[in-house]
Amino acid sequence: MQKVAVFGNTGGGKSTLSKRLSDITGLPLHILDKIQYRSGGAEVPKEDFKRAHQEILQTDRWVIDGFGCMETLWLRLDEADTLVFIDLPLYVHFWWVTKRLMSGYFKPPAGWPENTPILKSSITSYRTLWLCDKYLRPKYREYIDRARSTKSVYHITSTEQISQFFTSVENEFNFKDGAAASPAD
Repeated sequence: MQKVAVFGNTGGGKSTLSKRLSDITGLPLHILDKIQYRSGGAEVPKEDFKRAHQEILQTDRWVIDGFGCMETLWLRLDEADTLVFIDLPLYVHFWWVTKRLMSGYFKPPAGWPENTPILKSSITSYRTLWLCDKYLRPKYREYIDRARSTKSVYHITSTEQISQFFTSVENEFNFKDGAAASPAD
């Protein structure tokens, strides 16, 4: 687990999961929304975003959280050695977007650029939920089915599996740390 792509529908907890994964593994975290959008929510020029994305892909270690654009999505998934697809039921995504909208007036959402307009961005998220569910979700599922033979794939379909994912990763990294720290016989 050196290059991890975390992806899925909006409001699925990708930013929260990615942050904790980065903390556990020590892998550098790259939040695409903070690269693609400026403070206040204005989009950076597409070529600047694609260049920054490509620079990240060329490094040896990363966790990348988010969508970006169709062009960068598939490049990132191909380059990753580990895929974390958050594929929760649609109602969970809707509820979490709603929670983010309500709490966003008091505390900015994790992974969002500073001063992002919460209402406008939440309305965009609600629209995206349907589109992603209808068009991207089937493509994501096909992709991970093919990728299982060459990559580590975590297909998270319930909130319970999020906790199980962290336990699995913590155990793996604690084992590696312990094995690396133990003296040779």
